[in-house]
Amino acid sequence: MEEQLEYIEGAEQPISMHPKKFALWLFIVSVVMVFAGLTSAYIVRQAEGNWLEFNLPEIFYYSTGIIILSSVTMHWAYISAKANNMAMLKLGMTLTTLLGIVFVITQWYSWVALVDRDVYFVGNPSGSFLYVFTGLHALHLISGVIFLIIVLISTLNYKVHSQNMARMEMCTTYWHFLGGLWIYLFMFLLLNH
Repeated sequence: MEEQLEYIEGAEQPISMHPKKFALWLFIVSVVMVFAGLTSAYIVRQAEGNWLEFNLPEIFYYSTGIIILSSVTMHWAYISAKANNMAMLKLGMTLTTLLGIVFVITQWYSWVALVDRDVYFVGNPSGSFLYVFTGLHALHLISGVIFLIIVLISTLNYKVHSQNMARMEMCTTYWHFLGGLWIYLFMFLLLNH
């Protein structure tokens, strides 16, 4: 009987995760798989020939800087939340939300720049892929901006602090993921256009 009690006492605790965080990670993995499939299809289709070569619009460089800056402000907001520095948390979340909105606007203007260069969604597959990449990323980014707005409202209502970090952690993870995804897509397109 004593041996059984010792065994039970020495049992390890299972690793647990907030169910919403787990769902977020599943969603992130599914998005990674979609973009991995698309970039693979891009490479295969490009190798077949009949591929329009063009330079990426200059606005892509600006939007990349904006998304990197927004990740910095998001991390600043996260650290401020952990330290219960409410003024810096509010400022960080406000800046991140504004930068996210500006990024979405730059994506629109990148499409305008593509049309000015006679690169369309319908026509050569190189343009089609570019619109699909940027459009899908923009769709996910819009959901990220909505998430930022929700967390910003929670922040303004003092519902985000060191004792209530789940929503903030999820938003931070998702926003950094979206930034990393854009950098991946931008580098991929630079190297394979």
